[in-house]
Amino acid sequence: MTANVSTVGLLHPGSMGAAFAAQLRSQGIPVLWCRTGRSDASRQRADCAGIEAVDDLGELLRRVDVVLSLCPPEAAEDVAAQVGALGFRGGTYIEANAITPLRVRRIADRLPHAVVVDGAVVGSPPLGSKQPTLYLSGPSEHVAQVEALFRGTDIRAHRLGEEIGKASALKLAYSSYQKASRVLAAVAYGLANSHGVADELLEIASKRSGSYLAETDYIPKTAARAWRWGPELGDAADLLAEAGLPDHLMRAGTEVLHLWEGARDRTLTVDEALRHLRAEGQADHEGGAGTTAER
Repeated sequence: MTANVSTVGLLHPGSMGAAFAAQLRSQGIPVLWCRTGRSDASRQRADCAGIEAVDDLGELLRRVDVVLSLCPPEAAEDVAAQVGALGFRGGTYIEANAITPLRVRRIADRLPHAVVVDGAVVGSPPLGSKQPTLYLSGPSEHVAQVEALFRGTDIRAHRLGEEIGKASALKLAYSSYQKASRVLAAVAYGLANSHGVADELLEIASKRSGSYLAETDYIPKTAARAWRWGPELGDAADLLAEAGLPDHLMRAGTEVLHLWEGARDRTLTVDEALRHLRAEGQADHEGGAGTTAER
């Protein structure tokens, strides 16, 4: 067992949380959860993970040194507020949900008597051969404590520094591509399928390996071609609508491309393309805010 940590409190045993708890239990670390108000599915996951149930959240907080929050992102602040209201003191609170850095800092404010470590899980639950990475940012002593907790498990801890919010920013930056691209893939396949060319689409896609996310040289190329690609995506959005499929993401894509209008056929660096995008986006945002205020 880790020398300076006796017990971990899990909030709450969803698929990811239960899998994390099972990894901790494999190292002999006691894990508690509060079963009050939780579903039968949560109880079954907790039982399978071998974690101890208590009936009162206050009791859980009195008995643990570390709280691990893995809950639906929209509930993260409410969960932290409950923990803060019950006076969790002197321990470490791992905020491991996919939320913004601002929300993590608000959570830290709600827990003035604990130390908040910003965490972000990238990867699938640690089941079978899967080994997710737990990115961590926060006070180094407490980040080291969390690293020690997961040493020897299938969860790979990775430090990002002491600034609260770095881990969450990384998670959302990754999710903004990884999850949105899957939605786009479903919409694109639906469009091809509705026109009887799904197999051909898959054949085209199979010829490409890798990820545009790892190929940043495409950013200035996209900026330079935005004047052509915008109308093309506009037509694609129209075709999606004709097929009865969602066209929102495609139309949003045309709006983003429009922000690069001034980069037409220019040779830019990645930084220049991003600066241009930020400047244009900020101008549009301020203009929109002014219009709303006038209303």
